Amino acid sequence: MKCVIIDDEPLALELMQAYVKQNEDLELCGKFTDGLLGKEYLHNHSVDLLFLDIQMPDITGLQLFESLPEKPLAIFTTAYSNFAVQGFDLDAVDYLVKPFSMDRFNRAVAKAKELFDIRNNKLPENEFMYVKYDYQWNKIFFDDIVYIEALDDYIRIFNKENRSILIHLSMKAVMEKLPEERFIRVHRSFIVALDKVQSWNKNALTILDREVPISITYQKQVQDVLEKRLK
Repeated sequence: MKCVIIDDEPLALELMQAYVKQNEDLELCGKFTDGLLGKEYLHNHSVDLLFLDIQMPDITGLQLFESLPEKPLAIFTTAYSNFAVQGFDLDAVDYLVKPFSMDRFNRAVAKAKELFDIRNNKLPENEFMYVKYDYQWNKIFFDDIVYIEALDDYIRIFNKENRSILIHLSMKAVMEKLPEERFIRVHRSFIVALDKVQSWNKNALTILDREVPISITYQKQVQDVLEKRLK
C-alpha cells in the first residue's frame, strides 16, 4: 500500500518512517512535518493509506482529512486519547496513542491491509464484514451472527453464545453489508441468519431458543425463502 506520514513532531515522524520500512505491506511515498504541505501533496497524489497526527499547528489532522476529496484509509496518531473519538467518527481504520510499539503499529496496518484488499477485490467479501465499535474497526464473521436486533439508532448483533455487541448502525445499513442468501429481515426490528432458524410458523420463528416475531410486511417473503430451503 502506498502511504504518507504527516506529523509535526520530527522524532515521531522518524519513528513512524522506521516502522513503515519494516512492514512489507507498505511503500512510503511521502512524509511531512507541515500539515499544509501534506494536504497539498494529498490533493495532487493518490495514496492508499495515511498516517495522520491529529494535533498539529495551522491545520489539525481531522481538518486535513475532512478536506480531502478522495479519502484514503486513515490511521490517526495522537498523544491524547480523548481525540480518538473524533478520529473514529471520521471512519478511521484505527488510532494509535503515542507512544506506541511496532507490534501495535503492525496490528493497525493489518486492519488497513484487509480493508484495502476488500476494496480491491483481493479477499472474499462473503465471509465477514467490518463494523465499528470500541472506537475501532472490527471484523465480524457472518457465520458467527445468529440474529440482529434494532434498538433506536443502534443495532445489537448476537452470536452463537448469545453474547452481543452494540453498534451505532441502522438496520438498512447492516442489511447492505450482509449476504442476502444468508440473512433475511423478518421484522422492522429483527434480521436473522437463515441457517440458524430452529423452527417457524407464519407469525414467528425460533432462534437461539428465542421467539422472534415475523411482521405482516415480511410474512410472505420469509415463508417463501424458508420453504425454498426445504426443497
